[in-house]
Amino acid sequence: MNKLFSKSHIAKMCMVVVMSLPIMVSSAAAEKLRVATEGAYPPFNSINSSGEIVGFDVEIGLELCKRIKAECSIVAQDWDGIIPGLIANKYDFVIASMFITEERKKIVDFTDPYYLAAMTHLVAKDSKIIEFTSESMKGKVIGAQSGTTQSDFIEKSYPDADIRLYPTQDEASLDMASGRLDVMVGDVLPLLDWATKTKDGECCELRGDPITDPAFVGDGVGIALRQEDDELRERLNNAIVEILADGTYKKINDKYFDLNVYTMK
Repeated sequence: MNKLFSKSHIAKMCMVVVMSLPIMVSSAAAEKLRVATEGAYPPFNSINSSGEIVGFDVEIGLELCKRIKAECSIVAQDWDGIIPGLIANKYDFVIASMFITEERKKIVDFTDPYYLAAMTHLVAKDSKIIEFTSESMKGKVIGAQSGTTQSDFIEKSYPDADIRLYPTQDEASLDMASGRLDVMVGDVLPLLDWATKTKDGECCELRGDPITDPAFVGDGVGIALRQEDDELRERLNNAIVEILADGTYKKINDKYFDLNVYTMK
């Protein structure tokens, strides 16, 4: 049965519809993006006691999301599956301290670097190891996280060493602290943080020159995206420029590091 309405009733109904439209448009306008990080690489990304994913990578990623006006959810993904997950559309970009290398650029794209990096050797404080050549590493037990540029480096640089690869950096660090490794190779900043700020890390120290070979450390650390996502890449690049210019990057940086990781000074 049709129901008849008065003119005043119809006017009120129209007002309700019109007033609700901005809310609906605002909600629809908020782009929703999924952002992956590893969650096992402090202080860049880790999971705290409350189960939250935290760290420098996470804070930078969320700030960039604000600048491009996107609602972002952060998800943890094991390192070995982080690029396959991106290609499979499980998330929209990866911010996980990933070096921009020629090998990776064959399958994913990157933003401009959001920080610079180098790798380093770490040994026990009482170790007599002072040289890191193929000959001097012969027979030594050397560890690194699997699927990383560090693992590539030790496999190619020290072919006669006893190489141990681990699913996470934490597992490699645990074996180093337990004396099961002679040498561990990793990024300078996380290893420095571990060696100087943790109980387990008191065993060890960084030694030797920083490893800066572009074949392994690439062009810095960038955000990984699918190769077809040019528009998102450029928006993120513009956002990186913004947070560097207005001091936001420095505020986040200084919560975690004593030097500026964008310039390494």
